[in-house]
Amino acid sequence: MGHSIREIAEALGAQAFGDLDIRVEGVAEPATAGASDLALAMRPDYAEGLGKGHARAAMLWDGADWRSLGLEAAITAPRPRYAMAGLSALMDKDRPRAGQGVHPSAVIDETANLAPDVTVGPLAVIGAGVEVGAGGVVGAHCFVADGAQIGPQCLLHAGVRIGARVRIGARFIAQPGAVVGGDGFSFVTPEESSVERVRDTLGDQAGAQQGQAWARIHSLGSVVIGDDVELGANACIDRGTVRDTAVGNGVKFDNLTQIGHNVVIGNDCLICAQVGVAGSSSIGNNVVLGGQTGVSDNLMIGDNVITGGATKVLANVPAGRVMLGYPAMKMDNHVEVYKGLRRLPRLYRDVAALHKAVSKLTERH
Repeated sequence: MGHSIREIAEALGAQAFGDLDIRVEGVAEPATAGASDLALAMRPDYAEGLGKGHARAAMLWDGADWRSLGLEAAITAPRPRYAMAGLSALMDKDRPRAGQGVHPSAVIDETANLAPDVTVGPLAVIGAGVEVGAGGVVGAHCFVADGAQIGPQCLLHAGVRIGARVRIGARFIAQPGAVVGGDGFSFVTPEESSVERVRDTLGDQAGAQQGQAWARIHSLGSVVIGDDVELGANACIDRGTVRDTAVGNGVKFDNLTQIGHNVVIGNDCLICAQVGVAGSSSIGNNVVLGGQTGVSDNLMIGDNVITGGATKVLANVPAGRVMLGYPAMKMDNHVEVYKGLRRLPRLYRDVAALHKAVSKLTERH
């Protein structure tokens, strides 16, 4: 049962000390760890809780004096939090695994091409011409539309929807309720709409047509996703209008993110919860969009840009910028503006006092 300290250290490429044959079945915080747990005390202040728990072994920071902490064994790494990524994968007992077969209630088109070890859960539906690579897991109630291609070692959790002709690379993970390839939000009116006029005039609606009906522009493109991409729960990536919406390698999306039609996203980006990217915008490599960031349509965000939470991007952002605020501006400028805003009440009182003093002086003369 479980894993030995030696096995864990070898899997992580970390150093191990003490009794390497001790076996652990899970991980826990130091104060609540049992004898069969590996305690996570990756910083000295975390180690203070070891005395309250019963862990025999712990993951510690590099250079920690594990004997003085009363442990029988320890694993250390120069960057313990990075080692935690591998450890959590090793210890994840809830992750669905390949090789469990096809559930009898699943509906799979006879033209679909699934690797022999692909797992398909209850009530999943897989359409015509679908391809799923080796080691894939298609969870319960998932829907994969006609012509979709999904690379090896995918993991579609329950209720994931993959649209027609979507192409996805290797090791794709989608949390419950994620949707790839829904129709883009693209509508047009017979004459110039009030929205278009406001955009051109920055607020003037004079002469705009009233009560116009919206006609849908159907999305004829699809979505292309690279390798090692992860989608959070209820995240959505819309299909392109004519060309495909495109996502590069290694991009990680948090829950409730919305990526509009025709958007292009580079490699290794981090898109946090409730981010919305409007249609036809382009995002570079290694970009981090903080939670609730909004990106307007047809914009370009350069490589290595970072936005703080709730930032609203209304103009192009050069590479390497750190942005904050609404509208987005360089973070140091935004902080300075915010400091000035906080000083406004005092400035108002000072100006009022000066005005009063000047008025009295004028009355005397």
